[in-house]
Amino acid sequence: MPELPEVETVRKGLTELVQGATINRVDVIYPKMINVTPDEFIKCLKGSTIDRIDRRGKYLLFRLNNGYTVVSHLRMEGKYDVEKEGVAPGKHTHIIMHLNDGRELRYNDSRKFGRMYLIKNGAENTLSGLGTIGPEPTESDLTFDYMKKIMNKSRGKIKPFLLNQDHISGLGNIYTDEVLWMSKIHPEQQTNLISDAQIKELRKNIIHEIALAIKGHGTTVHSYSNAFGEAGQFQSQLHVYGKKGQPCERCGTPIEKIKVAQRGTSFCPNCQRIVTAND
Repeated sequence: MPELPEVETVRKGLTELVQGATINRVDVIYPKMINVTPDEFIKCLKGSTIDRIDRRGKYLLFRLNNGYTVVSHLRMEGKYDVEKEGVAPGKHTHIIMHLNDGRELRYNDSRKFGRMYLIKNGAENTLSGLGTIGPEPTESDLTFDYMKKIMNKSRGKIKPFLLNQDHISGLGNIYTDEVLWMSKIHPEQQTNLISDAQIKELRKNIIHEIALAIKGHGTTVHSYSNAFGEAGQFQSQLHVYGKKGQPCERCGTPIEKIKVAQRGTSFCPNCQRIVTAND
């Protein structure tokens, strides 16, 4: 699933490609992908202009000039591309927006898990998931006081805690494994037993790693590509994710992989040790 850096990279690419374009007409090939009827979706988008494209966590928000927003979640395999009018769509193309300059903005999704929600501007909080999403992983939004407060109340494991978008927006499997390794925290560590010093280190690493990954245009592990069809570049900078059996960069201990919250989880058993209440 694309995480925040990948979605931000897609947003930047789409901004460059289609911001300011007018939508002449829309083809809804797979109606289950949208939250309204195809007729309503088509009628609302027809003749509108894409004013700008925002992002909140892993969601893209296409702001239209008619007072509406199309909220898009890519889920596992969703992708956008832009093609010239007349180029045959692929078998996984499900939504086509025909633009006024002879191009088409296409949404492709091999697994059909992605969703688009047509809402009025300002109604984002009415959407499940988006309405309760946590702060962005930035210096200004993600404060130490906030992290300490919510972490001290949790008795669960830290990895699923970080994956919960209600706590911090945008983190997924890849970057959660990475920041926990950087912070020397075991993925199954009980969250409320993490010290203030470790919370500060974790916060710093989350902010730094997400910024670096955005700069590197995201991570391609399976099929992610940006709006230009290009793979990410950050996979060469990963420390632990996908490195089962390889030596830890810090101590040389082989990286292990376990399941945490039904997710494959890579960590160093020497650097990342569980702390108990008796320690």
